[in-house]
Amino acid sequence: MTSELVDRVRDALRVVIDPELGENIVDLGFVYDVTAEAGAVRITMTATTPGCPATGFLREGAQAAASAVSGVVSAEVTMTFEPAWDPSHIEPAVRASLGFAAVN
Repeated sequence: MTSELVDRVRDALRVVIDPELGENIVDLGFVYDVTAEAGAVRITMTATTPGCPATGFLREGAQAAASAVSGVVSAEVTMTFEPAWDPSHIEPAVRASLGFAAVN
């Protein structure tokens, strides 16, 4: 049940769209970790840079999206910048559509 809840939360996070890049936070590689225990969900995520003006928007969107999932009792979102995000975190198809060169 816990892994199923984590999967459903990760899917729900796809509704959160980065306003600059126009793609969801999961495919952009912003979501580093999702855990769940007894309905308490913890999400560790990032943004493009520590000074990103959308950081609060993304954090609030992730919390709202996770909270809306059936079985979630609480949702806590922690923003981190370790490791630093870079385009290699983006799903390959999305990276190509955004015009980023392949990252080895």
